[in-house]
Parts: sequence; C-alpha cells; structure tokens
Amino acid sequence: VQLQASGGGLVQAGGSLRLSCAASGFIFSTKVMGWFRQAHGKEREFVAAVGRFGTTDYTGSVKGRFTISRDNAKNTLYLEMKSLKPEDTAVYYCVGDDTVQHIKAFGPKYWGQGTLVTVSS
Repeated sequence: VQLQASGGGLVQAGGSLRLSCAASGFIFSTKVMGWFRQAHGKEREFVAAVGRFGTTDYTGSVKGRFTISRDNAKNTLYLEMKSLKPEDTAVYYCVGDDTVQHIKAFGPKYWGQGTLVTVSS
C-alpha cells in the first residue's frame, strides 16, 4: 500500500491550498479515505474523511473551510483548504480504512507520508 501526499507548502493566513494523495496497492474505490494532521508538539488528529460513495465527515474546526473529495478513476484523494489559519499549520497525512468509525476510534489502517502545511500570520 502506498499513499503519496503532495501539495503542502507555505501560505499566508486567509489563503488556500489543495492537497492531493495518490493511492496504489489496494482497491481505492472500496476504502474510506481521509486526512489526519499533526501539529508540532501535539497528537495526530482527524481532519476529514470521504466514504466510498462520497459521504463526507469533518472535524469541527475545519467545517466550512475544507472540502475533501475523491476521484476513484484516478485513485486520488484531495483536500481543498480555504481561509487557512495559523492553527492549521501541521503535517497532513493521507489515510485509508474500511469505515469512518474505525478511522476515528482506532486510527486508520493505511497511512501515507505527510506533507507539511505552514500558515503564516
């Protein structure tokens, strides 16, 4: 299993970024996919998830600002981030598992390498 995240970078507060995650080694369309993040000195936290048929789930702090989506034909996951805040600064990880509940309760089965997002004030 490989999850290759990209698209991170440095952006000013209020700006936007789009993260992508290219998946391989498993049947992408059958899995719930999502994003976690980890800020410096803090634990990893759930950000968003998208189900096999497009149902989405977000943590409260990103609702209305972030949009998760997937392209099953391209085996790619996306995270559109708008109105970014300094507190969004973190390493963002692409993840996958069988259910959203499992992702949230036990942590995802599949993890990719992270991509760093830095939001300056």
